[in-house]
Amino acid sequence: MGKRKFENVAIQENNDKYSACIFRDDLIYKRNNDIRSEFNRDYNRILHSNSYRRLKHKTQVFFATNNDHICTRMEHVGHVSSVSYSIANYLGLNTELTMAISIGHDIGHPPFGHDGERVLSNFTSKKLNYKFWHEKNSLRFADVIETLPTQIDEEINLDLTYAVRDGIICHCGEVKSKPLFPRENKIDLNLISKPGQVSPYTWEGCVVKISDKISYLGRDIEDALRLKILTQNQIKELNSITEKFNIPDFNKINNTVIVHNLVTNLCENSSIKDGITLSNDYFEFMDSIKAFCYKNIYYHSRLSNFQKYVELVINTILETIDSMYDGINTLKKLDEHCDIYPNLCDSFSKWLIKYSTNYKDNQRGKKYNNKKIYNLENKDDYYQSIVDYVSSMTDAFAIKIFNEILQF
Repeated sequence: MGKRKFENVAIQENNDKYSACIFRDDLIYKRNNDIRSEFNRDYNRILHSNSYRRLKHKTQVFFATNNDHICTRMEHVGHVSSVSYSIANYLGLNTELTMAISIGHDIGHPPFGHDGERVLSNFTSKKLNYKFWHEKNSLRFADVIETLPTQIDEEINLDLTYAVRDGIICHCGEVKSKPLFPRENKIDLNLISKPGQVSPYTWEGCVVKISDKISYLGRDIEDALRLKILTQNQIKELNSITEKFNIPDFNKINNTVIVHNLVTNLCENSSIKDGITLSNDYFEFMDSIKAFCYKNIYYHSRLSNFQKYVELVINTILETIDSMYDGINTLKKLDEHCDIYPNLCDSFSKWLIKYSTNYKDNQRGKKYNNKKIYNLENKDDYYQSIVDYVSSMTDAFAIKIFNEILQF
């Protein structure tokens, strides 16, 4: 058992903050015999969402690998959940809140990892005058895209608690070498305009934020070694990083050693007074490992062809759907093209029926009682529907739609 330095202070420090943490924009139905906490309910709602399920077929770093042991986006989320749980449990924080944030933090991540994110950002910058970033998109999916069936088989939105929603949008793993403290005030999360703009509202959110970075650094190195991305000289350079900082018990660079040592150091150095923090030498070590990964893995020449392929696949899909716009008659136009693009037209038609104000009476959309977020008389709303639809795709489904567009 850990030292429990925080003793659930994050949600017990005052009643106002606790009330804000469990606040939902809309009430969700209750069962008389439900045994779960509010945060545990959020965890289950995310776990059973389609966006979470799709993460198993979304790229983390390496695309189209034939090796079953290379990390996917879903596995990364599992790593973050494990790391953040260990830290929160040791420090005495709320593990249910931590797990709910962890499992939901990447549900808005597009296909093909950060390369897919970059292509979508180019599209939104041109068409909608904003940059796409997956943390914001994850909040959007949690708030207005994802739905679950009720006891009467009626699709409704997730309606997550404020603390979980906040942790999702504030999870950006690019942590600078300084302690993390939660911010004091509850804010409108939809007004956050860029990654890292504000700190999370809870200590648990801070834990997930740094756990994201701890989780991907070690695993990305392990995958690079497995795929022979690194040369012998680069492996020597990697091992020399530990010698530079002379860190005890850190004589081997692999995922197990990195995660264990960083988690242990974080737990030993974090407190209410000092924040969620590593010691100075460990912060420097983590920054050095990150710099090594960017230089030798993320910008590796073997990934350049993948980047070009991602641009071709996603841009082809975006341009094809863009050409289908016909105001409130868009659904009819999609139906007319179903013989040519059956999978694309069918799936995107269902998407518009579910989320558009224009098709309330359409028989295919009868069971949906979720928020309606598009008015197809507005071209910007149509652009946003394209972004939402494409960002929801798995790598495999995006490739399937791309190949369908190419075929005659």
